[in-house]
Amino acid sequence: MSFLILGFITSLSLILAIGPQNIFVIEQGIKKQHIFLICFICSVSDTILIFLGIFLFQYLGTYFNEITELIFNILLLIFLIYFIYTKISEKFKNIEIDKGEKHDERKKIILKTLAFTYLNPHVYSDTVFFLGNFSKNFPINYKIYFGIGGSIASFLFFYLLGYLANYFSKYLNNVRAWVVIKWIISLIMSLISIYVIFEILKFFN
Repeated sequence: MSFLILGFITSLSLILAIGPQNIFVIEQGIKKQHIFLICFICSVSDTILIFLGIFLFQYLGTYFNEITELIFNILLLIFLIYFIYTKISEKFKNIEIDKGEKHDERKKIILKTLAFTYLNPHVYSDTVFFLGNFSKNFPINYKIYFGIGGSIASFLFFYLLGYLANYFSKYLNNVRAWVVIKWIISLIMSLISIYVIFEILKFFN
C-alpha cells in the first residue's frame, strides 16, 4: 500500500505542473466538448507510459551491474536537480484560456489530444525515464503497486481538471496558486533527491 501511495504522490507532483496539455484539458472542459474522451486519452496514455518505463527498467535491470546502476542513479539525480531548479526559477504570468464556442469534431479532438500528449518530450522524461528509473530497485510486485498509484493519480487529476474546469481556470490565472504548487512540487522532489543521493552513496560504502 505504501508503494501505491508513493506512486500516486510522485506521479501527481509531475503532472500537476502547468503545461500545454493541462491548459488544453481546461479549455475543453470550459467549452464542455468531449471532456470524458480527452481525459480518458490523457489518463490511459500516462498509464501506458508509466508501465512502459517500469518494465523497461525491469528488463534493463537484468543487465545492470553496480557501475550501470550508479550511472542511472546519477542521471536520475541530475534530472531531479534540473527539475527542481526549473520549478524554483519559474516565473508565472497570467495565462490566456480559449473560452470560445467553436465546436471541434471528435476526430480532430482525438488527434489534438494525442499530439499534446505524445509530442511533448517532457511526458517521456517524467513517466518513462523518471518513474521507471526511480522504481528500478523495487521488487516487481511493489513496482506494480507503484505504477497503479501513478495511474490513479493521472485518472483522478485529468478528470477533476476536465470536469471542474471553470473552477480550476480561475486558479490557473492566479499566480499565487501556482507559486504554492511550485514549492510543494519542489519539496516532494527534494525529498526524492535525498533518497537517490543515499542510493548513490551506497556504491562508495
